[in-house]
Amino acid sequence: MLDYKLLEALSAVIDQGGFERGANYLGLTQSAVSQRIKLLEARLGQPVLVRSPTLGPTALGKRLLNHAQQVRLLEYDLIDIVPSLGTDEQRLRIALNADSLATWWPLAVGPFSQEHRVLLDLVVQDQTTALQRMRDGEVAACLCSTPRAVQGARVVSLGGMRYMAVATPHFIKRYFPEGLNADSLSEAPGIVFGPDDRLHHRMVAQYHIAPPFPHHICPSSQGVVQMTVAGLGYALLPEHQARPHLESGALAEIETPSPVIVPMYWHYWRQGGQLLSSLTSYLSEQSPNWLLSVEETERGSPTPL
Repeated sequence: MLDYKLLEALSAVIDQGGFERGANYLGLTQSAVSQRIKLLEARLGQPVLVRSPTLGPTALGKRLLNHAQQVRLLEYDLIDIVPSLGTDEQRLRIALNADSLATWWPLAVGPFSQEHRVLLDLVVQDQTTALQRMRDGEVAACLCSTPRAVQGARVVSLGGMRYMAVATPHFIKRYFPEGLNADSLSEAPGIVFGPDDRLHHRMVAQYHIAPPFPHHICPSSQGVVQMTVAGLGYALLPEHQARPHLESGALAEIETPSPVIVPMYWHYWRQGGQLLSSLTSYLSEQSPNWLLSVEETERGSPTPL
């Protein structure tokens, strides 16, 4: 049988980013936490941490973290009848894309988190790579554009996010006087969220343009908006972010040959307990208020990712 105090030490070291911070979180000395990790590794006969060049879990460590998080979620279901298990406050570690975090997610999830006293530990990841965090056992759920569930998880379609190609009127007049075409896209600088953000690449690929093409990299959803408003380039912005700037005249839409729609899928552990199931049901009910419906997403021929 696993000693869950040892797993608790492993979780604290990884979640807090070091032995000293993990010890402070648990109210223990750094030496005590180090001893617990060594004891866990001795009992299992394998290392659970990689200590250099950067601290992180081994493959076994990831499986143990996954297991420990699921156990905490299942224990949460018993708190009403076994109060000695601990606080009725639960922490959920979730991976999601920056655009959702910057637009609809906080407003949609806020009431649920307050009602159920849920603390969120959010991992910002591009929508095409967030699922890897679940495969690695680092998160209990994720929001991404991939429909295929990983082993041990379920997946629910929430709808889709519509993106709009936008730039300042001056930028459009300078680079796109005749709209989007291969020549203008080869000259106009775009603004891309990061190296894993392939949405922009797929749009320009429709014009047979392959990398490299001119673009800024800005790893901030709000930063992309500000750079676009400042006239540094054109960008694909979520409709929720673009709409106020379009209404004010700061930005103008650049017509694209087809709608740019990214489907959103919610992945969560099968054995995640009642809390995860309740959050899933809540998101399914709330998503039509914030996202395109599943039917609209399918009709809109979403950009394949």
